[in-house]
Amino acid sequence: MTDALHADPSRHRGEEQQTIDRLWDFADPAASEARFRAASGDEAHSAHERAVMITQLARAMGIQHRDDEALAALDELEAAEREGETAEEAAEVRARVALERGRIAAAAEHGEEAVPLLTRAVREAALAGSTFLVLDALHMLALNDTGHEEEWAAEGFDILDGVRDPRLKRWGVALHNNLGWTKHDAGDAQAALYHFQKAVDAADQYGTAGQQHVARWSVGRALRSLGRTDEALELQRELARARPDDTYVQAEIEALTDATPEAEPTIEA
Repeated sequence: MTDALHADPSRHRGEEQQTIDRLWDFADPAASEARFRAASGDEAHSAHERAVMITQLARAMGIQHRDDEALAALDELEAAEREGETAEEAAEVRARVALERGRIAAAAEHGEEAVPLLTRAVREAALAGSTFLVLDALHMLALNDTGHEEEWAAEGFDILDGVRDPRLKRWGVALHNNLGWTKHDAGDAQAALYHFQKAVDAADQYGTAGQQHVARWSVGRALRSLGRTDEALELQRELARARPDDTYVQAEIEALTDATPEAEPTIEA
C-alpha cells in the first residue's frame, strides 16, 4: 500500500507542514481556528494551500466538539473545484479530508465509521506521495482499529526506518506511545514500558518539549504498574519540578502515595 512513498517530503510539502505547525496550538484550538480561518481565505496562498488550511480549520472545530460545523466545512471543500491543482495535490486534499472525518468519528467513539475513513486516508496519502499523512493516518488506525493496533503501528515503524526527515521521525513518539498504551491496557506493563521508553528516545531526538514531558510521564505510569514505585515516584517528582501545575503528574504522585486517581495525557504530533 505504501511502497511508492518518497523517503522524504518534497520541499513544497515540508514548507506546507512547517506552516501548519506554526499555526497550530493544540492547547488553544479556538486561537488555532482563527489562524486557519484567516489562512484559508488568504489569496496569497494557492487554491491547494487554502484547501489544506480548511482541513486544519475543520480539525480545530472538531477538537472543540463542533462536529457539524467541521463536517460542513469538509463537505464544502470536497464539492469545490480548484484550478491548477495537480493529481498529487488533489490526492493530498482527499487524504486530509478523510483523515479529519476519521478523527471526528473516532472522537465520537464511532470506530466502525472511523476505520474505513482512516484506511482511505492511508490510500490517498500514498497516492499523493505524502509520507507525513500516511504516518498520521496509520497512527490513528493504531488507536482505533481494535485488534489490529500492532499491525498498523508496525507498518508505521517500517516507514520510519526508511526516512531521514526529522519531522517525519517525530511520528515515532506517537506511534510508540500509543502502542505502549495498547499493551498497558491489555495488562502487559513490561511491553508497555519498552514502547514508552522508545517514545522517550524519539521525543528526545525529534520531538517537542511537550512530547518529551508526556513520554516520560508514560514511563512513570508503566513503572507504577510494574511495582517499581520508587523509580516511578522519583520520575514524577522530577516532572513536577519542571511543570508544577501539571495535573496528570500530580495525579500520579497522589496515586504513588496511596491515592487512586487514574488519567493519562495525550501526545499530538
